[in-house]
This record gives sequence, C-alpha cells and structure tokens, in this order.
Amino acid sequence: MGSYILAFDTANEVIAIGLGRLDAASRTVEPVASVEVEARRASNTQLLPSIDRLCAQAGVTREDLVCVAVGRGPGSFTGVRIAMATAKGIASALEVGLVGVSSLDAVAWGAWSGGVRGELLVVADAMRREVYPVRFALGEAGALRLSSDRVVKAQDFAEELVPGVSQESKRADEGSAEEGASVGEVSTAADGARSNAGEGALLVTGDALRKYADLFAPAGTLLPEEHWTPTGVGLLLAVQAAWQAGECDPFDTARHNPAFALPVYTRLSDAEENERVRLAKADAALAGKRGSKHVTMNDTAIANARANGEGIAYKPLDARHVGAVAALESQVMGSDAWSEALVADELGRADRVWWAAYAADPKMPLTAEAPLVGYAGGWVVDGDVQILKVGVDPAWRRHGIARALLARVADDARNLGARTSSLEVRAGNTGAQALYEALGYRSLGKRPRYYSDGEDAVIMEGPLPTITLASVPNGPAAAEAPAATARPLILAIESSCDETAAAIIDGEGTLLSDVVASQVDFHARFGGVVPEIASRKHIEAICGVCDDCLERAAAAAGLPSLRWRDLDAVAVTYAPGLVGALVVGVAFAKGAAWGADKPFIVVNHLEGHLYANKIGLPDFAPPAVVSLVSGGNTLLVYMADWGRYQVLGATIDDAVGEAFDKVAKALGLGYPGGPVISKFAAEGNPDAIPFPRAMLHSGDLRFSLSGLKTAVVTYINGEREAGRPLNVPDICASFEAAVVEVQVAKARTALQETEAPTFCLGGGVAANPMLRAAYEKMCAEEGVRLVMPPLASCGDNAGMIAEVALDRFRAGKFSPLDTDAQAQGDLEQPY
Repeated sequence: MGSYILAFDTANEVIAIGLGRLDAASRTVEPVASVEVEARRASNTQLLPSIDRLCAQAGVTREDLVCVAVGRGPGSFTGVRIAMATAKGIASALEVGLVGVSSLDAVAWGAWSGGVRGELLVVADAMRREVYPVRFALGEAGALRLSSDRVVKAQDFAEELVPGVSQESKRADEGSAEEGASVGEVSTAADGARSNAGEGALLVTGDALRKYADLFAPAGTLLPEEHWTPTGVGLLLAVQAAWQAGECDPFDTARHNPAFALPVYTRLSDAEENERVRLAKADAALAGKRGSKHVTMNDTAIANARANGEGIAYKPLDARHVGAVAALESQVMGSDAWSEALVADELGRADRVWWAAYAADPKMPLTAEAPLVGYAGGWVVDGDVQILKVGVDPAWRRHGIARALLARVADDARNLGARTSSLEVRAGNTGAQALYEALGYRSLGKRPRYYSDGEDAVIMEGPLPTITLASVPNGPAAAEAPAATARPLILAIESSCDETAAAIIDGEGTLLSDVVASQVDFHARFGGVVPEIASRKHIEAICGVCDDCLERAAAAAGLPSLRWRDLDAVAVTYAPGLVGALVVGVAFAKGAAWGADKPFIVVNHLEGHLYANKIGLPDFAPPAVVSLVSGGNTLLVYMADWGRYQVLGATIDDAVGEAFDKVAKALGLGYPGGPVISKFAAEGNPDAIPFPRAMLHSGDLRFSLSGLKTAVVTYINGEREAGRPLNVPDICASFEAAVVEVQVAKARTALQETEAPTFCLGGGVAANPMLRAAYEKMCAEEGVRLVMPPLASCGDNAGMIAEVALDRFRAGKFSPLDTDAQAQGDLEQPY
C-alpha cells in the first residue's frame, strides 16, 4: 500500500491525529485521513482508541507505518508528555523513527491549509496567566516561522502588541464588574476592534483566545475557533516542511531514534526557578559558621549535593561562590576574566544558566567551604544557548568537569526553549576545540582579533549536549538466567516516583533483566522528589532503559536479539504514585503494546512490593503479614492469598520514608535520608535521646510519624539555639530506634491476631539494617518464618511489577488501551 506516517498531538484540549502517505522522491506528505477529538483532560484515555479508529477507517495497518510524528509542544505539560510518551512507545515497538514537530507550527500549517494568508500570531495557553506566542508569515508557498518559542504573561504580551491595551483591558474588566456590563457588551467591543483591523492586519489564533480573546482583539483579526488548535493535516504539513528543509527524514530511523525526541519547554520547573532566585541571593553567613560540620535546613541548597566517585559535586552556581568564580576566572582567563560584580550580575537573570563544580568527600555532605573547581554559564536567546564561560581549575583537569558542566547548562537551556548551542573559543586553544568537536560542535569560521590580546576566536555551533540517566542492572538475576526461556515473555515498566525501571520475566518466573535508572542526583539538592522534574526525567530515560532491558534479556536468554514484537505482553505500574510520573510510564507502555500488537497489563505498585519477596525466595506464598514501608506508604497488610489483601493498619500522616527524609534534611545530611541516617545511626547510641514512640499503645495497628519527626527537628533546633554541637550519630540512632520499636511492636500484634505463619517486608525502608535485624529477632521469638526481599529489590523496581504481571497474564487480566494512571490505588480492591 505504500509508506505511511502517523502524526498526533495532545498539547491542549484537542487530540489531533493525521495519517499521511510519504513520497521519498518529492519529499512530500499526502494527507490521507485526519481527525480532531475534544479531549477534555482525557488525552491518555482517548488517544490510542482514536488512532486505532482512524487507521481502521483509512485501511492503514501498523505494518504500513514507517514513521511516527508527534507534537512536542509547547502546551499543557501533561498533555505534551502523553503524546511524547505514547509516540516513543509506538515508534520503539514498530522500530521506526520518531519526528518531533512544534505544536504551534502545526496550528500555523493547519490555518494555512484552511486558506488563511498573511501575518499570523499563534498564542497558546501556558496557564498561570501566560501565553506561548509565535509569529508566522503565511504565503502561497507555506507557513514561515518568524520568531522562537517563549513564555510571557498575557497582559505583558498584549502590551507589546498594542501599547496601552492591557491597561485598557484591565480598566474594562474593572468597569464591567462595577457597572454590571454583560459579556456580550465586552464581546461587541472586541468585534469592533476586529472589524477596524483592516486589510493586511495581524491575524491572531491559538487556544489562549479562549481566555484572552478580548485582550488580543485590538492587535488584529481573530481567526475562527476551528483554527485555534493543531490539526492532523497541520501536523503532516509541518513534517513535510521540515523534510523539505532538510531538518528531518521520515525514512531515517537512526537519525530519529525515539530516545532523542523531547518536549519543548520554555521554563525550568518551579522548584528550579525558585532555586535560582534563592541562590542568587544566598547569604554567605549561613553555612559553616556554627562550630558544627553540619548545616541547617536553610542550607540544603549546598548540603544536599553529593560528590561523585572522583570527588566532584555539581550544583547551580550560588552568590556565595561568586568570589571564587572571579578568582578562578583571573587564573584561567587572563585579561578576558570577568570581575566579581559581572559574575554576580549574571545570577539574577532569567535567561542565564550557571553551574559550578566543587571538590568534596563522596562520603560526606557537601559544605559551603568546599573548594570551587569549575564553572560554566550560558545565555539563552532566540532558541540558542550561547556558552558564555567554561573554566576549570588546572589542578582538576582531565576529570571530565568541563563536559559535565556543559551538559548541565545545556539541560537547563533546553528547558528554557533552546534547541542549539554556540560559543567562541580561542583559535590557539586546540584542546578546547577538540572537546567541543567531541560534543558535536562544528566550526563556522573565525572572528578576527576577538580577544583582548588580539587573538582570533573560532565560532562553533552544535547540538545541546545531554545528561544521561545511567541505567544499571538491579541485582544478579540476568547473570543467573538460563539459556532457554519459557513463555510468556513480559516486559514491565515502573515509573511511579523517581526511578525509571524496566524488567523482563519469562514463564518460569525468571527475571531475564531488571534495569533501573535513578533520578536521585536530580532531586537531591531539593531535599526530596520534585514531581515536575521526575516526570521530565522519565520522558528522557524511558526509551534507553527499555532498550537496555531488551538487550540484557536477550543476552541472558542466549538470543542474538529481543524485540518488542517477540514479547507476549507489556505491563506497567498504573497506581498509586505521582500522577505526572505514572502518566509517562502508562502512555509509553500503551503505545508499545499498540505498536507491537500485544496485550496490555496494569499493576498496582503496592502489590508489586508484596511480590518483591518472590524475587529473593521464589517459593514464597501466602498467607503472610507484610510490613510495607517506603517513602510514601506505611502499611501492615494481611495476604490471605495472591490478589486477596486486607490492610490491617496504615499511617495517619507521614510515611516512614518521609520521616527519614525530613530528619535528614533537618540535619543537613541530604537526600535520600534513609541510607545516610542508617550510616550515622550505626555509630550512635539508640538510647541517648528519648524520642516519643507515637501510637505505640494506641490499641490498633495504625501508625503516626509526624509527631516523631517534629520532636526530632525541635530537639535539633534547641541544641543549635543553645550553641551545642550536634551529636549526629546519637540523634540518628535514637530516631531510628523510635521508628523501629513501633514498627516491630505493631507487626508482632498483627502476627498474633492473624496467626499467619510468615512475615515479610516490602518498600524502600525494608533495606534499613536496624529494621531488618529487629524483625529477625521478633520472628524468631514468635516462631514465624521471615521472608525479606533482596536489598536491591526493596526500592522501586520493575522486577516486582513483572512478577505481578506474570500472574495477571496467566489469569487473563488484561486492560484496554483507554486505561489511565491513578494517584491512588486501593490494595484491597481487585483491578
């Protein structure tokens, strides 16, 4: 039948889908079928069923698709990720390329296909009273983009277009409220502005007009609502334009590896934006002045960093280290060095990105006194990040510091809308030029006598260097797998929090691969998981993690390769967890299941932790009592059988893992708190401080950790106010003892009440050495069997999800492709 491309977009409240026939000779895309569906915040449930229907109506099969195209935004963060993750899953399973196009370009091309000509302004809704504005020139030859992506307050942008209009609009709004003017009267005024726009006036479109039509009406003529959002035809024409411009090739699978496609962002996450503001105003007197090597919660911007194996920690540059940057500048930049004042002026600018590297002990928290050994900064303008500075202490060269700093600057710049990178380097600095060439930069020419001493500058341009989430095998299962495998083969995905994980299990319950990519380094400086960052990182990592998982499983099974089409099902965690994180995993898994034409299975994350005990002991079976303790959950569960669970008791406030993280943050020990508190606790006295045992004698099996956490923080603050140095080991040991005593006491009661013959653990806190030892002692006293998951399987992992998925596959418990992610998941309810 030919070669077809599937294109879709969910950047706003409308799902746009297009099918096109590709002609390689003319580089054209002939639209074959398209549809626009009102999503109403339900893109993840409607997208794949809508794609299925359109393909069926057009007579296009999966085998006919040679490329997938997706709207990258800008738009609704969740909407863009649904489209991106689904597209990555489909393209991965079909083994075709994934081409990303701008959602705003798709709006412009959709208007062009509808006969609109002239200067067009697309204003998309960015929420928070902001818009994404881009200008286009629509001529007979097509739609030409005139400006780059950005985000700006709607009122401010209206003022740019027509000075004074935003104030008039504001007064009109106030007048309407005071005088009782109707919506119709305000609309009439807007209609007048449209009619007076005249021939050749600016044409305005975009879904932001749903909120701001009256605000933008004075700027020109508002297009009909049918042109406000992307269309299937618009997406296909945007691909065609990029193809003819040499910016893409739908037939080049290697060039358009699905892992390379990322959403268009125009801002950092809220946490990162707030961090930049805080660091630009950092008080140098805060840290390291208290006679203690530990810092307070106010200093976590520095304390939560951790050095890598080479003793280097990376952090966004803060004001207290501006002097150190200027000193290193004078050492490595000579007459072109910036002064301290110039460096300080950079930090408060919204379009600048600065990172620094510090030398530190990998085993200890970073302190404000850690020496600065490198820095880099960039200026984001018109879709490009211009690298302003890269400096490394000569004594610390050959540690990859410059490369790592550039990758971090580029990562932030990408989130601010940058697509390319440029820089100038001394013509005689061949070492730096070689580094930049290795990162993909190429020389564009020279700028004569650019530097203060008259030396020429080589101008270089290239792609944005990337930070990768390294995936690692989770335990030794793959090495122990047999050469032959039994059906079914199921790939399971876990993305409920800050781990991107994938595993493959065979019909005998053998984990052929179990891979995890952790985001801990990205969240550590905030003292806990930032949902927005977690979701972004899942989008970046999920293709690589699944590819790695397939490769490891093939090696374990003695196969030359293992492809999505070789699987028998695709499974994923759908609840509970962070919705933005779950959405990525669910959308990707559904896309892969659709592309590979395989059954789709959903798994409750909490049930996965129960099944994790099978990883260490395959013959483990209910009945049993399970203590499920993690960062978000603290439960006692009675397992009558697989799939039949009764929650005996749960926390009424903080979970155990949350309490560990908050206490660690109060001590300045960084994130995650569990491992570092356990490390210090091993050196302390658990009886040193009588912290409360909350609900120890409550008469039920509920837990409460909030009061204990508050008591520890109050004690820490009291010691600091009294000027006494903190005995961190004793605080950690006493806190840990208080947690463990209550956990063990409640577990003992649960065992006695249920008469279960087995006790087991689940969740990240199940790796705590003191807790494991206490449970060993209690189970010996009670005469019950103790089963504990391997340490590597305590935290979030896909192996445990695969274990559940195997049982659900055997029971025929498959899910439709309109299934969505859920923040909550009741363990007692069948699903």
